[in-house]
Amino acid sequence: MPSLEATHPLPRSRLDLGRGLTLVGGAAGLTVLCLAISVGLSQRPPPLVLVFAAGLSLLGTLALALARYDAAVALGVLLLAVVRFEPAPPDLVFAVVITVAVVTGRFSLRRVPLSVTVLVAVFMTLNLLAMLEVIDAARAVTFFAITLYLGAFGLWLAAYVDSRRRARLVVGTYVAAATLFALASSLALFLPFPGHQFLVVGPRAQGLFKDPNVFGPFLVPAALILLEEAATPRLFRLRPAAKLTLISVLAVAILFSFSRAAWLNFAVGALVLFTVLALRRGGGRRAFAVLAGAVAATAVIFAAVAVTSSFGFLQERARFQVYDVQRFGAQLSGVEVALQYPLGIGPGQFERVSTLSAHSTYVRALTEEGFVGLAVVLALVLLTLGFALGSAFAGHATYGIGSAALLGAWCGLLANSVFVDTLHWRHLWLVAALIWAGTSLSRARYTWR
Repeated sequence: MPSLEATHPLPRSRLDLGRGLTLVGGAAGLTVLCLAISVGLSQRPPPLVLVFAAGLSLLGTLALALARYDAAVALGVLLLAVVRFEPAPPDLVFAVVITVAVVTGRFSLRRVPLSVTVLVAVFMTLNLLAMLEVIDAARAVTFFAITLYLGAFGLWLAAYVDSRRRARLVVGTYVAAATLFALASSLALFLPFPGHQFLVVGPRAQGLFKDPNVFGPFLVPAALILLEEAATPRLFRLRPAAKLTLISVLAVAILFSFSRAAWLNFAVGALVLFTVLALRRGGGRRAFAVLAGAVAATAVIFAAVAVTSSFGFLQERARFQVYDVQRFGAQLSGVEVALQYPLGIGPGQFERVSTLSAHSTYVRALTEEGFVGLAVVLALVLLTLGFALGSAFAGHATYGIGSAALLGAWCGLLANSVFVDTLHWRHLWLVAALIWAGTSLSRARYTWR
């Protein structure tokens, strides 16, 4: 009997077309990435030692990707927790991995839903068209290169996760990285161990991200995946007590990031997860297990807040902040710019017309790629939401990854995106890619039947 997870062959003509498009797209993406790196280096030349170290790292990554492809992927996923600057360490690793995959024929767009590929390609094209109005060309090239890379990363990862072994490798490495930095960053707030200052900013945990408002949400999908694993074990061979411990570590770090958007992200995700499990047949026991895990994590959070005397700062962060008015003002100014430039002002240009960042993925897309760009972004996120809903309520799992957790993570990210610009968040594209991979698997199941 053929496996439900097997790849289903397609007509030769479609295979050739898919490989041709993949090669052309890969070459174009690599060219833009190299151009962006060149522009960045010309503006801020790094020390020669750093250039030498980066060159050796790239060569080492290339050797690893050629010899042990999956090990190189694991390295890239592990480094997703290190995004202090752009391009970040995981970007360089995955740029090499994706290039190797394209050249060696390991990456094929036929494993990605066609609608997703088309929308990602259209959005990239709109970025290029909007460059006609750019103010800062160097900034536009660099910003677009990161966007293009992340689009390629999402498509590649959706094609890569095609078995339970690979799903366990990607998600297991991500959960391990998230938990490790969650624990280290929480401890760094109160224990002056060597290097602790790199993991915090003031009284807030930020890991090796440049902003606690990114670090907190980075931990949320990992916590939700573990919550569903506690209710329905599929992917990890861990005892329930171990899973609850990991969930508690992640929940405490989400709290100590003191990011209100991260708290909203986690609350929305957990509520969606609980609701989906409760609505499934025989879901009462699973929903109770999730509730028990959430209660245990909440108890640990209260204990951590009490022991560290963080109630005062917690109350302060929970209140409406003065700069919230400035944030919403910046978003309003973005809408006004879009009315003047319907085709957008170009990638990365929002900060050139406003003193503050966009603080909204949707406002950035509207301002920089125009009304059509916003429509494409909304189509992509809603299409992904539809895929996640279909998998979750059908009870399907993406090679063992809980579909309820992926739906909860995506809903949390969409809520987060209203208040924070998430376009360049690596974990947003990670979650999207896992949902796309699940959709491809569901279609394969249907075809096999």
